[in-house]
Amino acid sequence: MALKTRHWDRLGNGGVIFTELGMGTAPLGNLYRAISDEEAHNVLTLAWDAGIRYFDTAPLYGFGLSETRVNRFLRDKPRDEYILSTKVGRLLKAATNETRDGIGKWFDVPNRKEVYDYGYDGVMRSVEFSLERLGVERIDILYAHDIDLANHGSQEVLNEKYDELMGGGYKALVELRDQGVIKAFGAGVNEWQPCQYLAERGDFDLFLLAGRYTLLEQEALDSFLPLCEERGIGIVIGGAYNSGILATGPVEGAWFDYDIAPGEILERVGEIQAVCGAHNVRMVDAAFQFPLAHPSVVSVIPGGQGVDEMVSNIAAAKAEIPPALWAQLKSEGLMRQDAPVNVGG
Repeated sequence: MALKTRHWDRLGNGGVIFTELGMGTAPLGNLYRAISDEEAHNVLTLAWDAGIRYFDTAPLYGFGLSETRVNRFLRDKPRDEYILSTKVGRLLKAATNETRDGIGKWFDVPNRKEVYDYGYDGVMRSVEFSLERLGVERIDILYAHDIDLANHGSQEVLNEKYDELMGGGYKALVELRDQGVIKAFGAGVNEWQPCQYLAERGDFDLFLLAGRYTLLEQEALDSFLPLCEERGIGIVIGGAYNSGILATGPVEGAWFDYDIAPGEILERVGEIQAVCGAHNVRMVDAAFQFPLAHPSVVSVIPGGQGVDEMVSNIAAAKAEIPPALWAQLKSEGLMRQDAPVNVGG
């Protein structure tokens, strides 16, 4: 069974054909543990052979390592056969092993410090550097990276970053899109609120939302997702497993939102898992398929650091979920009543 695709064309410029299962490549930047170039290449090969044609990366992921590993893999692939997105908003500066950023998070990576820059020149320089690391002649989608409260620490600082982006980097992104250098742009963030803020103030195409619309979290249905539907804005879902717990289940040490899951989340996930079990469905399959039922969602891009994780993601993308499972989750108060679900199986 081939992977399903979704055609997004908000602007009438031919748009982009996403595979419903895309690949997030943060793990290929040695996130939390180091893997070899060969392991990274094997995961990418498995993804390609399964039919995945949407790959998302970023300068931050391993301070350039993810982009260079994607380069190695895509070098012999026809450029028109895949969709590639990366991020802007950070420039990488050379550092020493002692002064580099990401110690304890990114392993065996280039010694770099990250410098936030959402200005016009910063965006243009970031694109130039990414093209070089990726070894391609064009990038399809650019996302302003991590312009959210979690990364900037206070609303005051975040507001400054909004102003910097809308007063500078946004103009660069519009120019690149108007010139046909890129097909689309948006933001890649961990919160839906910044996406709504930006969508209300600019002509954004796509948002990469990490978590925030999952089996565990549906608050984005209140205002943000209706706005996207109204404007034809596409949503790529990263973190569909909420950092892992919807894949691993409520095991000891399970991850939720980049941290150890608290007790109330463990309990709720246990209840969701029980409903899935009653319908002979893996919870990870339900977690993957859930966001795809929303009309604005164009792709789900779980990361895969190893072959086993990628095999599981591919199975989840091909799974069919019985409508009775969604109905039971709603009846037990484990899912919002207004959450769209795939009633066709």
